[in-house]
Amino acid sequence: MLIEQFLCKTDNIAVLLHDEANKKTIAIDAPDGAAILAKLDQMNWKLDMVLITHHHADHTEGIYTLKEKTGAIIIGSESEKAKIPGLDHSVNDGDIVDTDFGRIETLATPGHTLGAISYYMPQARLVFTGDTLFSLGCGRLFEGTVPMMFSLLQKLGNLSDDTQIYCGHEYTESNGYFALTVDPSNQALQRRMTDVAMLRRQDRLTLPSTIALEHATNPFLRWADPIIRENLGLVDVSDEAVLAELRKRKDNF
Repeated sequence: MLIEQFLCKTDNIAVLLHDEANKKTIAIDAPDGAAILAKLDQMNWKLDMVLITHHHADHTEGIYTLKEKTGAIIIGSESEKAKIPGLDHSVNDGDIVDTDFGRIETLATPGHTLGAISYYMPQARLVFTGDTLFSLGCGRLFEGTVPMMFSLLQKLGNLSDDTQIYCGHEYTESNGYFALTVDPSNQALQRRMTDVAMLRRQDRLTLPSTIALEHATNPFLRWADPIIRENLGLVDVSDEAVLAELRKRKDNF
């Protein structure tokens, strides 16, 4: 399987999966139909399927263009189907999408939106998280609650350490600057930010990350860390309370 990811719009990341043996291609989200078509043409790939993570326009506005030009099947959340234009099939938590790439499991990850879906490929150790779990961060709670976000971060955080994470935006550097304000003594985070800064200076993407790397450096998966708790002044509170404070501070960062 080949994976091609590239920036489009301002900071959206478009992701294409390609099976060379079967000449099949899947897109994760449809942020920019013209940009995705141009990349498909460059790679000489034909698009067969689009997996939509959530209903926000910067992840869906390319759907009609892609359907018209490629006839690709569009799959997205059952609970958000009224908000996703051009959806052909809908999925719920735990559903399986059978593809030439192997089994793709749908994981309900509400928080950023109520019907957000992450797509997990257990054989390939890949997860596509949209705007739910970011590299060094997590999505804003536009529709969900802190308990929802806590549950979904636990769910994603429990995937195997070597699972690679692809998310919907190139936010790693800005997320990292925030992470350093609450976890400044974390040497793994410091080293990672050095690498991230170098990649961005070269106009290279910082994804994919891994579950292990996020556990070591992402404060939104490190709510139990005593140093972060001390830095927040929240030593003896619940894990959810720490997550809530982290999200509040990031919203105002």
